[in-house]
Amino acid sequence: MKRDEQIARLRARTEAWDVLVIGGGATGVGVAVDAASRGYSVALIEQHDFGKGTSSRSTKLVHGGVRYLEQGNIPLVMEALQERGILRENAPHLVHDLAFVVPNYEWWESPFYGIGLRLYDLLAGKYGFGKSRNLSREETLEKIPTLQTEGLRGGVVYYDGQFDDTRLLIHLVWTATGQGAALVNYCRAESFLMDDELVAGVVARDVESGAECEIRARVVINATGAFSDGVRRTADSSAEPMIAPSQGAHIVLDRSFLPGDSAIMVPHTTDGRVMFAIPWHGHTLVGTTDTPVEGVALEPKPMAEEIDFILENAARYLDRPPTRADVLSAFAGIRPLVKSGAGSTAGMSRDHSIHIDRNGLLTVAGGKWTTYRRMAEDCVNQAAVLGELQERECVTRRLPIHRYAKGAIAALGRNVQLHPTLPYTEGEVIWAVRYEMARTVEDVLARRTRALLLNARAAVASAPRVAEILEKEIGVNAREQVTEFLSVAEGYLPDVDQRG
Repeated sequence: MKRDEQIARLRARTEAWDVLVIGGGATGVGVAVDAASRGYSVALIEQHDFGKGTSSRSTKLVHGGVRYLEQGNIPLVMEALQERGILRENAPHLVHDLAFVVPNYEWWESPFYGIGLRLYDLLAGKYGFGKSRNLSREETLEKIPTLQTEGLRGGVVYYDGQFDDTRLLIHLVWTATGQGAALVNYCRAESFLMDDELVAGVVARDVESGAECEIRARVVINATGAFSDGVRRTADSSAEPMIAPSQGAHIVLDRSFLPGDSAIMVPHTTDGRVMFAIPWHGHTLVGTTDTPVEGVALEPKPMAEEIDFILENAARYLDRPPTRADVLSAFAGIRPLVKSGAGSTAGMSRDHSIHIDRNGLLTVAGGKWTTYRRMAEDCVNQAAVLGELQERECVTRRLPIHRYAKGAIAALGRNVQLHPTLPYTEGEVIWAVRYEMARTVEDVLARRTRALLLNARAAVASAPRVAEILEKEIGVNAREQVTEFLSVAEGYLPDVDQRG
């Protein structure tokens, strides 16, 4: 999977594509997989790197949504639980079961959460990941030995799924190209082509070369998440906004804060949301927040108050309260919530929405990683009608997601670690550049590996060596690459002098 080959395919086609997707995150790539696997001709362009936005900044969970159950949104929970099971079946190499413990400190919590989580199991049906059960105080501490013990009565354990979001995304890119789609990162939609006031394609610019090309399509799909309204206004300056952006922040701590194989689910934080502390790649990931934001940045940064909020709530449940000095990395993502009558973003539905503007531009937004496949199926069904494409059934319910043998990376013979605190090697960098369209140090350290999210300082220390490899492989300027990466990495390092 090489960028030069993909962009050559994009340029070589003279007739209109059946489907053109703008946006290379979970939603856009999911749509490309679905449409291509039905036999449609598909092109996808992404202005930056695959997963640069929200899709690389999730809580790393494949879940039904326990809190939506409490809200009474049973259909959303059932859909997500079904999709959770389908994803595990199609990508067992990327999705695994994870035990979640809900610690109980009040007498009523054990029966209350126990009953709710048994309903969660019931709704999952044949797609269940494991049966929930009540735990004694001793069993709870056996699973989470670092829990705050004062007042602890016991707990409830239930099961959901865990994954690495951009690892799955890159495997979906592989899957889409294997089905015949052309996907190109660093290719920006500059303007729309119009026929009789209807969207008929885009003028796209290759960010690397600066060259422009026209890409015509029978239907154009806007899958740009938090940037959806901006794309819609490019086609129609009078388009009414449909996105209510909300920021979710996470922090990453050392594994010692959660040394076992189980996660913690806090059912009620101080603002009424749920919060998770999960083991992830040998570290502890804690989040998330729900903060309404006005503007949408390509590189959002966690706010000081968000980091404090996470630390304060984590301290209520961990016997060793984490401080800012313990934060190895902090990152934020923007949820592209679809506007509704809810008074706050926390209360807005996480269901997806498909909107068609009067110019024929189809926008799909909302949803979450777990339901990306269902979002794509619904979107392509609508796109086929809109673009007058031959009706073809969706096949992604039983479409295995691409996998490769790890021996292929080992065969490159560069098993030298980039940093002693991280598992990533020079061989993985070379693989990412040659076969996964990584073009920058950031692509490698933030998304092809997860170094920047796990330990920002270690990622900074690794940057010069990664830049040297990139310079040798694709001719970029190593010094410029390091400088650009350092400007991004600063946003992942909280000010440790402001300790909670």
